Amino acid sequence: MDLNTSLTKEFESQANTENNVASILRLVCRALKENGYNPLDQIVGYLISGDPTYITNHCNARVLIRQLDRDQILDELVHYYLGKEERYGR
Repeated sequence: MDLNTSLTKEFESQANTENNVASILRLVCRALKENGYNPLDQIVGYLISGDPTYITNHCNARVLIRQLDRDQILDELVHYYLGKEERYGR
């Protein structure tokens, strides 16, 4: 018996990816605020440098943000700023 046919594959839609990025950024932002940091400055520092020490360990924020690729975060931020119509070429 082929074990591969008995496994369930999971399909992740684009909406789930977008929701995941947004929810992680919200959690990271809250953790940074709780520790007295300016979330905008800290997240920009992380995105530009790739240095995870810009993100606090509080509430596991550093581990969470590192689950995402920095390019993925930037992509979602730009698409959010430009609007969803731009994402789909409308």
